[in-house]
Amino acid sequence: MKKNALLIIDPQNSFCNPGDTAGNGRGSLYVEGADADMKRLANWILKYRDEIDYIGITIDSHQPNDIAHPSFWQDKNGRFPAPFTVITANDVEQGVWTARFDPKRCLDYLKALEAQGEYPHLIWPPHCLIGSVGAAIYQPLMDAVQEWTVRGKFYQTVAKGTFPFSEHFGAFQAQIPDAQRPETQLNQGLIKTLSTYQNVYLTGEARSHCVANSLKQVLDEAPDLAAKFIVLEDTMSNVTGFETLADPIYARAKKMGVRFSTTKDVLI
Repeated sequence: MKKNALLIIDPQNSFCNPGDTAGNGRGSLYVEGADADMKRLANWILKYRDEIDYIGITIDSHQPNDIAHPSFWQDKNGRFPAPFTVITANDVEQGVWTARFDPKRCLDYLKALEAQGEYPHLIWPPHCLIGSVGAAIYQPLMDAVQEWTVRGKFYQTVAKGTFPFSEHFGAFQAQIPDAQRPETQLNQGLIKTLSTYQNVYLTGEARSHCVANSLKQVLDEAPDLAAKFIVLEDTMSNVTGFETLADPIYARAKKMGVRFSTTKDVLI
């Protein structure tokens, strides 16, 4: 069995780029501390370049008109919701917000999401737009990954979020998979790949959302993998205001055998 895999969640400019001292180039959904996280991770990759056998990188990939972006919705006056607005099924039924695209599908989606009882439907600033600078991997990390490949290895990218009618936090499937859209369904190939490694190191942005949901999907869909996972806690940060949102997921993970460490403490 191959030994060490590293799965990095959404290390992209929209989340990780703090901009220059004047704020120019700042990621549209910058996660406070993400740049320092990625630099620590880059240094760790370079330190263990010979011991890391596989690197997988998820790439959050959205259309401007995405169900979690403002321009997807409008109020009675045609105005878009502000970022960080929560939209509920009741809001839609009461006419507070209307989906501009396939309203019935969107109402059904909100009801299904609310039935999960975990993450509300939140409107984000437009981020990780397909083909944009914001969707690119944060350069300090990309430099380290490229240096790792010089040893004769290949990294894998995994696109997620391309289907505009579902949020897609986790690496393995959309929040509400669509039976007609394979890209939203469980990524069996990625699960199979990771299962061939002794250890799977997990990190990325943001701890509160996409990393947590990736871990939850492992616990739900591939629990036999849980004991392989090692979460690198010093290379991920929470979206501000959501610091405790994912705590139940991480507590459950510990009970199921997931290990937690840092780039300073873990030894490969």
